[in-house]
Amino acid sequence: MAMGKPWQSQAAQVVYSYSYEEDYSRALWCLHILIICGLKGFVHVLWSTYNNMLFLTRTLRINPKGVDFKQIDHEWHWDNYILLQAIIASMICYMAPPLMMMNSLPLWNTKGLIALIVLHVTFSEPLYYFLHRFFHRNNYFFTHFHSYHHLSPVPHPMTAGNATLLENLILCIVAGVPMIGSCLLGVGSLSLIYGYAIMFDFLRCLGHCNVEIFSHKLFETLPILRYLIYTPSYHSLHHQEMGTNFCLFMPLFDVLGNTLNPNSWELQKKIRLGKGERKRVPEFVFLAHGVDVMSAMHAPFVFRSFASIPYSTRIFLLPMWPFTLMVMFGMWVWSKTFLFSFYTLRNNLCQTWGVPRFGFQYFLPFAKKGINDHIENAILTADKIGVKVISLAALNKNEALNGGGTLFVNKHPNLRVRVVHGNTLTAAVILNEIPEDAKEVFLTGATSKLGRAIALYLCRRGVRVLMLTLSVERFQKIQKEAPVEFQNCLVQVTKYNAAQHCKTWIVGKWLTPREQSWAPAGTHFHQFVVPPILKFRRNCTYGDLAAMRLPKDVQGLGTCEV
Repeated sequence: MAMGKPWQSQAAQVVYSYSYEEDYSRALWCLHILIICGLKGFVHVLWSTYNNMLFLTRTLRINPKGVDFKQIDHEWHWDNYILLQAIIASMICYMAPPLMMMNSLPLWNTKGLIALIVLHVTFSEPLYYFLHRFFHRNNYFFTHFHSYHHLSPVPHPMTAGNATLLENLILCIVAGVPMIGSCLLGVGSLSLIYGYAIMFDFLRCLGHCNVEIFSHKLFETLPILRYLIYTPSYHSLHHQEMGTNFCLFMPLFDVLGNTLNPNSWELQKKIRLGKGERKRVPEFVFLAHGVDVMSAMHAPFVFRSFASIPYSTRIFLLPMWPFTLMVMFGMWVWSKTFLFSFYTLRNNLCQTWGVPRFGFQYFLPFAKKGINDHIENAILTADKIGVKVISLAALNKNEALNGGGTLFVNKHPNLRVRVVHGNTLTAAVILNEIPEDAKEVFLTGATSKLGRAIALYLCRRGVRVLMLTLSVERFQKIQKEAPVEFQNCLVQVTKYNAAQHCKTWIVGKWLTPREQSWAPAGTHFHQFVVPPILKFRRNCTYGDLAAMRLPKDVQGLGTCEV
């Protein structure tokens, strides 16, 4: 998001005027501008949240493709339109006569509402329609200006404000004239300005949300509504074919201009009638879970922009932490496994399903049964609908929880879906990171499946592996699996101080700052632990969680991490 210095300067102006100027009516106007623009941005975020709640909207999606990183980057500065409106509104504020000042406007004026509706229908709608149609039919203006908006292949609420400066200026005129005109006519009101400014963006987001929210029965019962308000499917046809459906909000002008797409209402009815139908079955499902409360705020249905970049703690999100915590407890009580994201890889539909649990809950003894029930139900659902492979992620395959998934396979021997986990690939990524000249490593989580695989491979390379474990039996079992000539490379240790001279740590069990303090300066921590360890040591380096690069032909992927 790009909202930054303009808001700070605006807020500073409000504070200064209120504190040091006798007539602070213009400062009050600037305060209202700040609030309105903030609400407009919030409207976009709420629509984005709804659009990305696939567990609610997947059956009503118009364009089945996903929004990928390229589109997210293209729409990164979607709020420039709001910033431009704030600047123009501030300029008008300081040039306007006292009659238009906010402190002289009533809270409500019925005549103002009538005047605004008349101005919108007779000025804003036709002006936008004719200019929009002109931008499409004039090759120069489309190529140099409007094509920028259409570079987004999948409509999204953030697409609504993503346009060139010229188009944003036109939108400012289209949206501003009804409000300013009502005030100039002496019938303006505070609620009128707030309501119209916010509703304008609300309807723009509605048209770009890629989810059909209107029932076709509503338009069949009241046919006149078809010409008074557009629908997401109506506007989606404009993005698909670009030669029809040019209206702002009212299809009436497409009817009058003979640019109405004849499939507009049929498409809406088809999507609504297909709500209960089975959609395409994924070939692969990744069964994930939440890591912690802070990372949950980086889900695509919370902040799309944050979800598209690697996770990092953001201090300004801390005020949202209590609310997110309450949501987490609500999910603990009511939520079921849900569709989190999807993408297509070589014509195979891949989905990520989320178990509504967070990392710490997996270590609560009384929570284990509930978690296993969620995992089992997800596996049975995948088997029922015809999924080929379901992969258990991170703690969903915890050995102590369900034996790495063997609990479910043994309980349901006739499963058609293959239940797998990524331990082999994770081990391969970790091993690829270990320097070729390494002579000794310190391994925590040493007797887990991952730890076992890493230890056995490294010992075959002649690397001395200090395996942290209190269980002599489990250590000896792994040691016997190694070739006889390499068994002496596996060494059991029971305390962290045994690794105080080892600079290569492979972390499969969470480390406290005190435990990390035993590592010598210059140590590198390789990790396969969830959640990742805290970067406590400034004189050491920390690797990211094991990951592999996706092929370039992946489509519709816009979520960086789960």
